[in-house]
Amino acid sequence: MKSDSEIERDVRDELKWDPDLDSSDIAVSVKDGVVTLAGFTHSYADRLEAESAAKRVAGVRAIANDIEVRLPSIDQRPDPDIARDAVAALKSELPISHDKIKATVRDGWITLEGSAEWQYQKTTAENAVRKVKGVKGVINVITVKPKVEPSELKQKIQDAFKRNAEVDANRIQVEANGSEVVLKGTVRSWIEREEAERVAWSAPGVSKVDDRIVVSPLE
Repeated sequence: MKSDSEIERDVRDELKWDPDLDSSDIAVSVKDGVVTLAGFTHSYADRLEAESAAKRVAGVRAIANDIEVRLPSIDQRPDPDIARDAVAALKSELPISHDKIKATVRDGWITLEGSAEWQYQKTTAENAVRKVKGVKGVINVITVKPKVEPSELKQKIQDAFKRNAEVDANRIQVEANGSEVVLKGTVRSWIEREEAERVAWSAPGVSKVDDRIVVSPLE
């Protein structure tokens, strides 16, 4: 099992290794396998990329991303301009369902509200506005409200786990209550935990996934 100092070293190395990321102003600390990222980046994309890099490191149990986005003056824009571009991005990526989603901008932070029938629409909306110039962060509170609750949801997710090469289906328990899903069990890596959650969200009609899976490299 890796020590905290070894995980910290590996996270720092992974941040430096990432060609899409300037990590010179990012600080890393680790306690009991929980990684805290602090400091600042010059774009929201870099903040997200730093978190993704840390998740790739073996031994990481959880991540607290406290990185601040400090946009260069050339990239700073008024909130109304960001809002207009956010609306245009939503229309482009979700041409049919964009009218059910509302984007509010304050100090460069976009809040997405409204409802979606599918989880992918909620995810697509966030990915669309992340790319808008001048964005410092995105808060996604879109609710997923499926028209029809799927039958045999638990079985469908379990079958999907069995088909997935990256997930050990025998180590994960699935509970379903209507359209809400609870995942329990133990996995060997953060990546496997994320993959299990992604698979659960992909099931038709899922409105909520409560991921209680524990990352334990020794198991």
